[in-house]
Amino acid sequence: MDRNRFVMLSFVAFGCVLASFVTLGFGRIALGYRTAQVLAAPFGLVAFALVVVLFAVSLRTVVLGDDDAA
Repeated sequence: MDRNRFVMLSFVAFGCVLASFVTLGFGRIALGYRTAQVLAAPFGLVAFALVVVLFAVSLRTVVLGDDDAA
């Protein structure tokens, strides 16, 4: 994975976290807490999965010691 793609996926993960918080916040106002959680959960799960993948790629790059591994 090249650096540009890594950075882009980092921004996507951050955007998913932000979308999760916004969805939860506005959903609580309009729909109730439980429904808002159901609507915000997919964004949070995608963000968590992306962060785990990005962490694994970072760790692999550090352990192997070359930039071509990432």
